[in-house]
Amino acid sequence: MHALFLASALLVGCLLAVQASVNLQLNKAVGTPYGASTLQLGVATALLALLAAAVGAIGAVRLAPGVPFWHLLGGLASPLYITSGILLFPRLGALAAAGLFVTGQMFASLGLDLFGLFGITRKPLSVGIALGALAVLAGITVIIRGQRPAQTSPAAGPAPGGGAGAPVRGGTATATAPAATATAAAPRTRGLGQSGWILLGIVAGAVLPVQGAVNAELRKDIHEPVTTAMISFIVATITIAVVLLVLLATRRTPRPQLGGLRTMPWWGWLGGACAAAYVTATFTLIPTIGAATTVALTVTGQQVASAVIDNYGFLRLPRRPLTAPRLSGLALLIVGSVLVQLT
Repeated sequence: MHALFLASALLVGCLLAVQASVNLQLNKAVGTPYGASTLQLGVATALLALLAAAVGAIGAVRLAPGVPFWHLLGGLASPLYITSGILLFPRLGALAAAGLFVTGQMFASLGLDLFGLFGITRKPLSVGIALGALAVLAGITVIIRGQRPAQTSPAAGPAPGGGAGAPVRGGTATATAPAATATAAAPRTRGLGQSGWILLGIVAGAVLPVQGAVNAELRKDIHEPVTTAMISFIVATITIAVVLLVLLATRRTPRPQLGGLRTMPWWGWLGGACAAAYVTATFTLIPTIGAATTVALTVTGQQVASAVIDNYGFLRLPRRPLTAPRLSGLALLIVGSVLVQLT
């Protein structure tokens, strides 16, 4: 049974990579990453509400008004993470984008442990943790520096973010991942250079451990993990919907086009299910196998799945072969993540 829990943690980590990849299809259909994020988070919220009702935990939501206000803010991280994935995966590739997320996760997790923030038990700095942090930093540096242009087909258009003012490595996209994906992304974000996208990826990853710590406090108040996850996603959905409305009012993003959903592949809807499964599984696994083991396995699964998606061009992403430098960077990320979490 313990082996099953370990395998489940590895699997839900893979779902994070799949989630970010399939969300690109939702973005392409809707025409704006903020509209795609709103839909994806809405789907996740609905799935969790159905699950909470099915297991008889939906009534715990009545406890929410009495909890400290900041315990309800964990959901703020989800819109940033999901929207960043939509923007970064076509520009940097699945492995590089996920590597940036993991780097942010590891260093934020390290900060939470060392300073005992948000109710986390304080953990002293050890040689293993320091070596792990250096390995993560070296790994993502090798992956970013080892980026090669995505393989193209004759009919391929310009790469996402490859227009003027977006000097991004990654070359051109394949015909199955056309430039429309980038066009659907917020036009105002194209001016970000390579360093800007890298910073966005690290920050988007860093908010996930903070979200987990805040949601852990909410779970102590609510007592029901599924209802806790549902409340977190309700906050996330409301947040991204407000952002979308503000951007529409200021004409900083295109109006969502729901007609494109009819031609979207069926698996384009799986992002919400992946998000709901990840949150629910982590709440269930952490009390069973421990937070450190859960995080180490989930980030490992995230990295391995991203490498496979990149190498074979799955889910209509441009193909970026797993070269020796990128494979070395992947190994460093995995080893560093395990050292940081298990030392």
